[in-house]
Amino acid sequence: MSLTDFFTDLFNPDLAFLPKALAVAVMSSIVCGVVGTYVVLRGMAFIGDAVAHAVFPGLAVAFVVSGNLVLGGTIAGVLTAVLVAVFSQNRRLKEDSIIGIFFAAAFALGIVIISRAPGHAGSLQQFLFGSITGIPDSDLYVVGGTALFVLLAVFSLHKEFVTISLDRESARALGLRVFWLDLALYVLVTLAVVISVQTIGNILVLALLVTPAAAARLLTDRLGIMMILAPLIGALSAFLGLYISWSWDFPAGGTIVLVLTVVFLAAWAFSPHQGVLARWPARRASRSVGAADPLSSELVS
Repeated sequence: MSLTDFFTDLFNPDLAFLPKALAVAVMSSIVCGVVGTYVVLRGMAFIGDAVAHAVFPGLAVAFVVSGNLVLGGTIAGVLTAVLVAVFSQNRRLKEDSIIGIFFAAAFALGIVIISRAPGHAGSLQQFLFGSITGIPDSDLYVVGGTALFVLLAVFSLHKEFVTISLDRESARALGLRVFWLDLALYVLVTLAVVISVQTIGNILVLALLVTPAAAARLLTDRLGIMMILAPLIGALSAFLGLYISWSWDFPAGGTIVLVLTVVFLAAWAFSPHQGVLARWPARRASRSVGAADPLSSELVS
């Protein structure tokens, strides 16, 4: 199928689900690209996968009671994020241990809940792998509103998020409320994951959160540019992935993730400064042990 045919299908009234699928995929990719920048900066990729597990009981409850999936997932994810933030203050246990305990428990609770619903096998597959072509109009508006809220919150707290990501002790010395900023970031990651679950499902949502930001990190040393590149990479990959899946009847979520992976590999290989192929012929000397990461010294407004 040519791109012209794809655009024709997008405006075909009989295929109304297709532009909705594209809109949700692009909005999810943009939000995940922006929020994912902090995830990559903090080295907390595990949190994306964990949050996807945490929202599952909320999705399951919403499905059983015929409620709004986005709202149900958000409530469950936020409650779990609060528990993680509270328990993580005890430094005898590392944050990743607390995350593993609570988010795995939340996912297990979701499985138990969804197993009690009629036809749970099909519903479970929808939650795990996404159902981008079955998105109702109401969810489209909820996703759009949630995406706008997340972006506004991120930009209003940008300097604080960067500060606590680079040096938590310095952030405390500056008087920043690290606990509440951690909690805010967890909540924003949760919201980004929730609106992306219908696009690619619980299993693959980590790729939408991390891969665009990781590819952008290979292409630039400036945080501001990285926050522009990451959502752009995500949105273009979502469009291309949906086009390929529609043309060859592939699963939409899996195709989008594979496109993102190809983009990351291309950045890894061909980046002008960080790419393997750019460095290999020159045999550049490795950085000195104490060299600072350019990202670490940049606090952009």
